[in-house]
Amino acid sequence: MTHWMIAPVVLPAMLAAFIVLAARHHLAIQRAVSVAGVLALIAIALGLAWEVSGGAILLYQLGDWAAPFGIVLVGDRLSTGMVLLTAVLALFVLLYAIGSGWDDRGWHFHALFQFQLMGLMGAFLTGDLFNLFVFFEVLLIASYGLMIHAGGNARLRAGVQYVLFNLVGSTLFLFALGSIYAQTGTLNMADLAGRVTAIDPEDTVGIRVASVLLLLVFAIKAAVVPLHFWLPSSYAEAPAPVAALFAIMTKVGAYAIIRVYTLIFPPDLAVTAGLHDLWLMPAALLSLALGMVGVLAAKRLDRLVAFSIIGSMGMVMVSIALFTPEGIAAALYYIVHSTLAGAALFLISDLVRTGRADLELTPQPPVAGTTLTAGLFFVGAIAMVGLPPLSGFLGKLLVMQAAYDAPLMAWIWAVVLGSSLISLVGFSRAGSILFWKAESIAPQDNDPARPRPAALSYVAVGGLIALLAAHTVLAGQVQAYATTMAAQLFAPDPYVSTVIDTPGKLHPPKEDP
Repeated sequence: MTHWMIAPVVLPAMLAAFIVLAARHHLAIQRAVSVAGVLALIAIALGLAWEVSGGAILLYQLGDWAAPFGIVLVGDRLSTGMVLLTAVLALFVLLYAIGSGWDDRGWHFHALFQFQLMGLMGAFLTGDLFNLFVFFEVLLIASYGLMIHAGGNARLRAGVQYVLFNLVGSTLFLFALGSIYAQTGTLNMADLAGRVTAIDPEDTVGIRVASVLLLLVFAIKAAVVPLHFWLPSSYAEAPAPVAALFAIMTKVGAYAIIRVYTLIFPPDLAVTAGLHDLWLMPAALLSLALGMVGVLAAKRLDRLVAFSIIGSMGMVMVSIALFTPEGIAAALYYIVHSTLAGAALFLISDLVRTGRADLELTPQPPVAGTTLTAGLFFVGAIAMVGLPPLSGFLGKLLVMQAAYDAPLMAWIWAVVLGSSLISLVGFSRAGSILFWKAESIAPQDNDPARPRPAALSYVAVGGLIALLAAHTVLAGQVQAYATTMAAQLFAPDPYVSTVIDTPGKLHPPKEDP
C-alpha cells in the first residue's frame, strides 16, 4: 500500500489550511505556496500515472481498514489520468490568476483554489459512492466561494442559482445512496459490482430506481440537456480563472458515469438494460445540438464559451452513451481536448475583457494587444469547433468512427457534423466582430485607456494552446493509452479483486447485510 495515493487529496487540504491560518494577509506567500503545491501535485500525479500505466491497480486503505468496511482510494489508469489532467490544468489557471491579478480582487482565493483541488482529486480517486458524494460537496462549497470571488450582484445571483441546482442533485444523490445501501448493505463500488449482479431479478426495484437517480445526478454535474440550466450564467459570470478551472468540473460527472456504469451497472446488466441508449444518447445529442446553437445565438463572448462547454460535453456524452470500448476510448481522448480548449477560451475571453469596455459581441475600438489575443482566439476557436489540424477534429473523427456500427449512427453523424458547422459560424461571427470589424472603428478622445494584458497571462494561455498542439501531435500515443484505459474499465475483475480481496491488518469478518 503506497501512501502516495492519498497525497493528491491531503496536500491541497493542508496547503489551504496553512494559507488561511498563516498567510492570510501575505499575498506573495499565498502565491508561492499555491504554485509550489500545484507543481508537487503534477509530480505526484505523474508518478501515480506511471505506476499504473502497465495495468496495476493501486489501493490505499485509510486506517488500514480493508473494504468494504473501510474507506479506500483506488488508482487505475482512468483515475490517475484524470488527476494528472486536473493538476496540469490547475497550474496554468493559477498562473493566469496571478498574472491578471484576479487572486487579489477578493479574499481567500488561493485557499479556496486548494480546497477545490482537494475535492476534484478525491472524486477521481475514491472507491466508495458515499465518499464520492462527500467530495462532490467539497467541490460545491469551494466552487461557490470561488464563483462569487470579487463580488458583484450578477455574480452573486449566478452563484445562488448554481448552489440551489446542485443541492437538488445532492439530495437525489442521497436518495440513490439510501436505496443502494438498503438493497445491498454496502456503498463500496468494487463490492457493489458483485452484489448487484447477485440480486434476485424479482427484487431489483430499489436498484433500478437508484441507477436512474445516479444517472440524473451525474447528468446534472455534466450539464447534460435538460439539466444544463445552471451552467451558462454560472460559468459566464464567474471570474475567468475560476471558469477555466470549472472546465474540469463537468468532466467529473462524465467520469462518474464512466466509472459507475462500467463497474456497478455495466451495459450487459439486465437490471439497467436500456438506460444508456434510451435516455442518455438522446440527451447527449440534444446537448451537442443545443450547445452549439447557443454558441450561434450568444450575444456575449463569455456566454458563447459557456455554451460551447455544453456542446463539447454533449460530444463526450454521445461517445460515452455508446458504452463500447471504442466509444469510451474516444470519449477519454475528447475529454482532454475539451478541457484544455474550454479553459483556454475562458482565459482568452478575459484577455479580451481587459482591453474592451465589455464582452458584448458588438463592434468596438481595437482591444489592447489585439494581434496576439486574436491569434490565440483563432487557435482556440479552431480547437473547439473541431477543424483540422487540431485535436478537436481528431476527437470528432474518433467519436464518429466509434459510432459507425451503432443503431443511431445516422443521427449521431448528422448531429456531430451539423453542430460543427453551426459552431463554426458562431465562432467566426464572434471573431470578426471582436477583431476584424474593430479595426474600422476609431477610438474616441474620451475613451479611457485600456491596459495591455500581463505577460504572465499570455504565458498561461499559450501553455494551454501548446498542450492542445501536443495533444494533436501525440494523438496516436494518447489514443492508444485511452484504449488501454477503456479495456481496463470493461474488464473490472482486477479492480474488484484488488479492492475486496486484499487483506488488511484490521479487516473485520465480512457479514451479509
